[in-house]
Amino acid sequence: MKHIEIINGPNLNLTGLREPEVYGTMTMDQYLEELGMRFPEVEITSFQSNVEGELIDEIQRAGFEADGLIVNLGGYSHTSVALRDALLAVPAPKVEVHLSNIFAREDYRHHSLVTSACRGMVCGLGLQGYELALRALV
Repeated sequence: MKHIEIINGPNLNLTGLREPEVYGTMTMDQYLEELGMRFPEVEITSFQSNVEGELIDEIQRAGFEADGLIVNLGGYSHTSVALRDALLAVPAPKVEVHLSNIFAREDYRHHSLVTSACRGMVCGLGLQGYELALRALV
């Protein structure tokens, strides 16, 4: 059985509540439960934090244990060299996900510092991006 860890950053705990016109109305917990039912052959674990250091700690832990990481580091994607370095330091393959289309938003969101540390990136497809990233890793 493959083990894929989903690591979510700031404000993703508010998915389903925050700006539903951008992020949808399904909560992350609801979606992850649904994703687990669709992929029973994959052990899907998840972690969320609004704190950069906690995200680094989890990447360092899970990046040596899981068969792959799906990372949505939210706003930190555009600002954190430290998160990029953490992703580069671990052997697990990684796919970056963004619920919104970062290229259709503010200019400062058009560049992600962590993309180059990942195998690929999915953006703009809402929660479905996690499934596409999962399929790519499995």
